[in-house]
Amino acid sequence: MSIMGLLFGLGLAYASKIFKVEVNPKIDMIIHALPGSNCGACGMAGCANLAEAIASGKAEITACAPGGQDVYDRISGILGVGVKVKKKRIARVRCNGGKRSSDKYEYIGLKKCSGANLLAGGNKECRFGCLGFGDCVEICPFDAIRLNENNIPVVDGSKCTACGKCVGACPKKIIVLGRADEKVYVKCLSRDKIALVKSICPAGCIGCKICEKLSGGVFLVENNLSRVDYSRVKPDTPWQAVIEKCPTKCITKE
Repeated sequence: MSIMGLLFGLGLAYASKIFKVEVNPKIDMIIHALPGSNCGACGMAGCANLAEAIASGKAEITACAPGGQDVYDRISGILGVGVKVKKKRIARVRCNGGKRSSDKYEYIGLKKCSGANLLAGGNKECRFGCLGFGDCVEICPFDAIRLNENNIPVVDGSKCTACGKCVGACPKKIIVLGRADEKVYVKCLSRDKIALVKSICPAGCIGCKICEKLSGGVFLVENNLSRVDYSRVKPDTPWQAVIEKCPTKCITKE
């Protein structure tokens, strides 16, 4: 038995050398450079899979959104290649209605946005508005979102990594990813006409064009909805005046 054990051991040792798979040492270095949260925001099963893809050139150095510029710089140092500075992005909630927006029926089902949305697009009169059950809060792996007193999600910019999970979880698509340095935006996505918006939500954009006139064209109103065109921003753009004059207070600055 001892001789047989010895022979089997020698056979296994020989086989391990013959069939040994060479592992790129940079993969382990990249794994340690990544956050290690295994959040899946990169579209892969975890950080180890992403590290292998980056090392083999199948994924970009900047594929890990939660990592940020520090992680990108570390990985670029490991691989010996350059990387462009990537502007920080965060999630933004494009709705300010919540409890202030009227309901079209009483919803008593599963307290999830995804569930409510299956019933005629949700219980809110505004077909563009937040349903307020917090699917985005539950799915955020970084505890960066909470619901405020109006059941509207509020994003903590210091914690948000722009992983995009909340974007995918929102059935009304009111959460978008935007550049962190573009701080002024319209908290509404309604394209309904002014009369309807006024009747169902006091916090919705009514397309009045006051912001467009005051800003000199930095704000543009299209399809009854205002938006900021950051390519037109000037040093003297009167942000505060625009925010104060907005009749529904749907323009905000972080």
